[in-house]
Amino acid sequence: MNPQLRTEKLQQIVVTAEQMRNIENRIFSAGIPVAALMEKVAGKISQRLQTLFLEKQITPQNKIGILVGPGHNGGDALVVARELYFQDYSIVIYSPFLRRKELTEAHAKYAASLGIPISSNLEELQTCDVLVDGLFGFGLERPITGEIATTINTINTGNKFVVSIDLPSGIHTDTGEILETAIRANFTLCLGLWKQAFLQDPGLDYIGIAELIDFDIPLTDITAILGESPLLNRITSSTAINNLPLPRPANHHKYKNGHLLIIAGSQQYTGAAILAGLGARASGIGMLSIAVPNSIKSLVSSALPEALIIGCPETDNGAIFKLPENIDLRRYQTIACGPGLTSEAQPILERILTANCPLILDADALNILAKLNPVFTLSSRQSPTIITPHLGEFKRLFPELIELEKNQITLAKQAAELTGAIIVLKGARTCIATPNQVWINPNSTPALGRGGSGDVLTGLLAGLLPPIILAEKPIEPIVNTAVWWHSQAGIKAALERTELGVDAYTLTQYLIPALTPFVEAKLY
Repeated sequence: MNPQLRTEKLQQIVVTAEQMRNIENRIFSAGIPVAALMEKVAGKISQRLQTLFLEKQITPQNKIGILVGPGHNGGDALVVARELYFQDYSIVIYSPFLRRKELTEAHAKYAASLGIPISSNLEELQTCDVLVDGLFGFGLERPITGEIATTINTINTGNKFVVSIDLPSGIHTDTGEILETAIRANFTLCLGLWKQAFLQDPGLDYIGIAELIDFDIPLTDITAILGESPLLNRITSSTAINNLPLPRPANHHKYKNGHLLIIAGSQQYTGAAILAGLGARASGIGMLSIAVPNSIKSLVSSALPEALIIGCPETDNGAIFKLPENIDLRRYQTIACGPGLTSEAQPILERILTANCPLILDADALNILAKLNPVFTLSSRQSPTIITPHLGEFKRLFPELIELEKNQITLAKQAAELTGAIIVLKGARTCIATPNQVWINPNSTPALGRGGSGDVLTGLLAGLLPPIILAEKPIEPIVNTAVWWHSQAGIKAALERTELGVDAYTLTQYLIPALTPFVEAKLY
């Protein structure tokens, strides 16, 4: 396979601890010795570390501590120690375990024969500038206690540059859960295939910058365990961009780009309707209609002059009371409902649930849905439904699933199976689940954690759907694209303005600039 295509494929694949064991066992059963694979993996780690050290201005004069565990992760660390020693780095090995696996013990014996100091004294690490964590690899499930916990806590309070091999020690491979304590790494070199922990919220503060080390696992072995269409996948820039309806034919016109209806806003939350509309504007939607209370119609119209603003009768509190009787829901390829709507809009939600087109439900529409037997309501719809809850909204919708909260991937997947809906579970690593597959957005920024960011996502996603629907293409991939695009805008805005300066309106101004380099690379 072309190296570039292989890299792209590997970046999409995510495995559980059990799946990784099964893939490795296939490799070993095919004949490669464990020792040979360890040498190869550790050699690649050593090469990457040397490059990283150059980037961070870490020189052979800086003392490097290697933390060695009892298993093969510790064996990898010992080979790294040896290779860095041969490159004249000052090395000290910290190994607090009395028993080690046979191969790991052999590497420890050889390191000692070279004169590399090996100690179980924590004070030895205090003199180091850099630490390489090889205590535990993937598959750890028991809590870390005792001396090892003390070591980790001491490391975390020090001002040292820490690189973890495969996964920071103390993180559950599948959930990202912290097993009492865990190494806080500046950099983590994930080995072979991405583990689920890298895509779940709990462990993200411990992982630092993550990078995949490809040690040439045959794709046939991966496919044998995961199948041709793996259950869990990472969104990449290539998959996201390839799903955009670009380039557009020269004879394209607004009707081919579709018609979107957004139902949003109230006197209290006028901005929600505007933000959703601005998100839709960036999508390239052909025609945009926005239904809002009569009292805010002029405000929304001035912010979005190209949109058709539909004034609606309103309640005493300034919320939409009902949609106009003459509104024909059949005109629209997609309807998005919820931002700023308030909880008074139950009749509106009940009406649009009968529409024969895809629906996107967010914010107040979800809070109303939570009162309407969500599983039955969503599973009864014939057209696709996309819901975009954050975890709090998810809990109100699916209280029966909360025992699965430690694994948000499983949480979203179960909800999709129950309802048949596409679940966009928003978080630091947003999860998009269908009954058959799950995709995770691996890159985002805390800058998106501000009121209104979700309204922008709703509008952007809603605007992308109509041309896809008109072209009779699957809608699931474009959901992934919207989530990825939204986060890229946040990342770009945060880089230019700091994470403190990315309000939701500013975010809308970065949607097109964030996408432009990727589109140019695709088209030209």
